Formats: sequence, C-alpha cells, structure tokens
Amino acid sequence: MKERILNYVKETDKLIEGKEKISKERLDYHLIQIEQFQHERLIHLIVTAFVGIIAILFLLFGLLEENIGLLIAFLGLMCLFIPYILHYYLLENNVQKMYYQYDKMINKKL
Repeated sequence: MKERILNYVKETDKLIEGKEKISKERLDYHLIQIEQFQHERLIHLIVTAFVGIIAILFLLFGLLEENIGLLIAFLGLMCLFIPYILHYYLLENNVQKMYYQYDKMINKKL
C-alpha cells in the first residue's frame, strides 16, 4: 500500500505540473482513488485504536495484577502498534496531499 500511494501521488504531481489540461475522466479517477485511500485510512484508524486500547489494558492489568505474561503481551502489541501508527501517518498525510492535488487539478481544468 505504501508504494502504491506514493507512486500515485508522484504520478499525479507530474500530471499537474505538465502543460496539458486535466480531463473530467482524470478528475473522476482521482476522486475514486481518494475514496479508496480514505477507506484504507479509516480501517487503519480503527485497527490502530483497537490495538492501542488493548495494549493499554494489558499494561494496566499487568501492572495491577503483577502478571509478567500480560506485560509480555503488552510489549508484543507495542511491536504491532508502532508500525500501525507509522502506516496510518503515511496514509493520512498522503490523502491530505491528494485533496490539495484535486484542488490544483480543478483550477488547472478551468
């Protein structure tokens, strides 16, 4: 997913910088891509929040119960949580870029 969104944003930047006008079909295609990446972003937000909440619960119960198994589970979840945060950050920033690209495309079409 990372490679796909980065390549798409780079391609679209080249299209915007080019001299040709933006077609209605290209604008529609861009909106479809935004919708797909928004959906991906929402799913990753839900998963990231869920993993974060479960990790915090494992930490709290591990400390309250002095259970080393729960603390080890917490560390395991943190190994998942950090990549989830980084991937969500990538999706969020690039979807925001795609909004700006769409605005530029609209202005170029006019």
